[in-house]
Amino acid sequence: MMDVTTRDLGGHDFTVRSWGDPAHPMILMLHGFPEYGGAWDEIATRLSDRYYCVAPDQRGYGASYAPNDIGEYATSKLVGDMAHLIGDRGSVIVMGHDWGASVAYGLAMFRPELVAHLIIANGVHPVPFQRAMAAGAAQSEASQYINFLRSAGSEDMLLADDFGKLLKMFSAKMDMSWLAGERLEAYKAAWRQSGLRGMINWYRASPLIVADPGKPVDMPDLPLDRLRVTCPHLLIWADGDTALLPVSTEGLEEFAPSLTRAHVSDADHWLLHQQPDAVVEIVNNWLG
Repeated sequence: MMDVTTRDLGGHDFTVRSWGDPAHPMILMLHGFPEYGGAWDEIATRLSDRYYCVAPDQRGYGASYAPNDIGEYATSKLVGDMAHLIGDRGSVIVMGHDWGASVAYGLAMFRPELVAHLIIANGVHPVPFQRAMAAGAAQSEASQYINFLRSAGSEDMLLADDFGKLLKMFSAKMDMSWLAGERLEAYKAAWRQSGLRGMINWYRASPLIVADPGKPVDMPDLPLDRLRVTCPHLLIWADGDTALLPVSTEGLEEFAPSLTRAHVSDADHWLLHQQPDAVVEIVNNWLG
């Protein structure tokens, strides 16, 4: 059974969902764009017999804290929110998808004492992703939507016509048949609560550079030595993803020496909804 509470994280209110017995090992589940904590229900329900699953609406999402200032969505602040949520529990398992992966990687890299195991499902480490987006090749082309999202007023365009353009953006190249009926209405309710600006500010605050197709750009200077994951790391990947391509994970072993790769078939970016049983089987087998 899912429990929904409001938690004070660093002086700000966040909506937090949880499943399972708090006495069990904790998995912190971090959603991406344009989801919310409830997006983990299929995965958390299946894992809750062995793990205490905790999924917040992250900063800017749902009814959680959503400041207007773009600077309030810097990675350091997003990671800080989740460090407050982990609190004095010690090191936990952290699982991230899409933008939630950026926070999960941030915790593993900058607060390694808080992360016992890192699980990423179709999400990317900043260095391989930046390399792929700077190359001017396939990932650069696939990431052009980021420029639209960063543009002024994009949230208003996506909110119009009952979120018509937002839904069209994601259904154009990927299977969104899972987002229908009561689930779609729950998503729309979360989008109305947030107003979309906060979640889109994640893109605006990111320093990542998107090259134009066919026009590679020089890589920005990155603190490579600080961007390593020392804990055991599992990457679950569905190759049908058209937003994040396999090239965006090339060279990940350079930054995660304890990396295990696993693949899910017949799925795309939304593998957590399309193949929850396969994802959970991989997680359970890897965690032992």
